[in-house]
Amino acid sequence: MIIQIYEIQTPDEAESLVEAGVDHIGSVLTPEENLKRPLLKETIDFVKSSASKSSLILLFSNIDSILHALNYYKPDIVHFCEDLNKYKNNRSALDSLVYLQENIKKKFTEILIMRSIPIPQPGIAEFFSSIELAKIFEHVSDYFLTDTLIIKNSGPIQDKQPVNGFVGITGLTCNWDIARKLVDSTDTPVILAGGLSPENVFDGIIKVKPAGVDSCTRTNAFDMYGNPIRYKKDMARVKRFVEETRRAKEPHKR
Repeated sequence: MIIQIYEIQTPDEAESLVEAGVDHIGSVLTPEENLKRPLLKETIDFVKSSASKSSLILLFSNIDSILHALNYYKPDIVHFCEDLNKYKNNRSALDSLVYLQENIKKKFTEILIMRSIPIPQPGIAEFFSSIELAKIFEHVSDYFLTDTLIIKNSGPIQDKQPVNGFVGITGLTCNWDIARKLVDSTDTPVILAGGLSPENVFDGIIKVKPAGVDSCTRTNAFDMYGNPIRYKKDMARVKRFVEETRRAKEPHKR
């Protein structure tokens, strides 16, 4: 059972997660003019030197910038999390993302690829089903990751996603029924994400039976108003998340 935690941007915090037994330690690169950030590279290099794997989300879509970033950071895993449903009337755009992943696999044979599969909340119809998206991307993906998509009946609300055009960090629980169907439909390992916390990760594993679990928002530190603080983990919650994940894989403790 893979345990994956985002968003880790410093070597000190990465070291704490390695010591806690986290398998995949994820960082985020935002679309700023200077893509080379020494502290972030130091974080990724530290993780790569450990028993854990580094994962890097790129929150931009320019192909040249993506290749430039991968050449500089060289993470173990590159993670793409575009809202694929925004391409519902443009299959060629989806094909361009497939081509990008094919290109990365040729240029960076040592880097694994994770692809987020957007999953709407219960009661909302999908534009593309998770299974359809998996079939499109599975030959160029080493992992899938489920994540919550905020939409309304009339269509995707791009300006309501925490990061416009991408899925993730909503803090809202993923639709586990759809996530389970995805797990059952593909041989590609599926990591369950979307609002996972120490309080619900046990139940999520039992329900979905994923290859791994991921947490960001719900293992962050919180401010005085109860809002999660980006890029700052609550290590007590991370440790509980790890413990609950391990408990779910030990039948005698259920």
